[in-house]
Amino acid sequence: MSAPMSTPTSREHALLNNTKLDLATAAALTAATAVTFVLVGIGSALHHIQKVDDSFLRVMLSHRSGALTAIAKVFNVLGTTPVTWPVRILLAGFLAFRRRWWHFAAFVAAMVISEALIGTLKHVYGRARPPVHPLVRISGASFPSGHAVATSVTVAAVVIAFVPSGWHRWLWGLGAGVFSFVMALSRVYLGAHWLSDAVAGTLLGTTVALDSALVVQWIRSRASARAPAPAPT
Repeated sequence: MSAPMSTPTSREHALLNNTKLDLATAAALTAATAVTFVLVGIGSALHHIQKVDDSFLRVMLSHRSGALTAIAKVFNVLGTTPVTWPVRILLAGFLAFRRRWWHFAAFVAAMVISEALIGTLKHVYGRARPPVHPLVRISGASFPSGHAVATSVTVAAVVIAFVPSGWHRWLWGLGAGVFSFVMALSRVYLGAHWLSDAVAGTLLGTTVALDSALVVQWIRSRASARAPAPAPT
């Protein structure tokens, strides 16, 4: 008989605590992500977005240097499947080993959903890559950036699943945001993506991580409410 999902303990912090703030943040991120994807899918809106993409790409290309290229290439490797998936599997395995099943569920759900969305959305949008010589190998459509999605969903899910609430979660969240931001910029710098590809990917990954945690937390609260009270001793 399989073991039931564990109830919250001192070592199994709540996925999310400030319900109103978490819901507002999730709603804002979801709305921003939806608007971004809709605008890119509308021809007239994409025309204006493309002007911004073109200008930003020119700025990034004009600031290429040996040191920046080396850093960008490191980030390129960090966002590849041979790096991200072993890290994800190890983290998920740790959560399972510690029997933190709700955290495990939220973490795995975010990874699976985001990966499914990357391929699907690239196929649906079919956007061409920037017409420049990229500094790294690329394949497939441009929108959204797979590196940006994978990075943002992973770091956001790590903060949610592994860092308890409090000032340290905000600090880790800030670090995760900076890391995702640099990853997004590096994709444009390397000539692999447009700015809107990277922005959309970052928004999507963060949204999936937060929304997955909210759904799992809701299921967790419902399960706790239905659980029978312990018998008096």
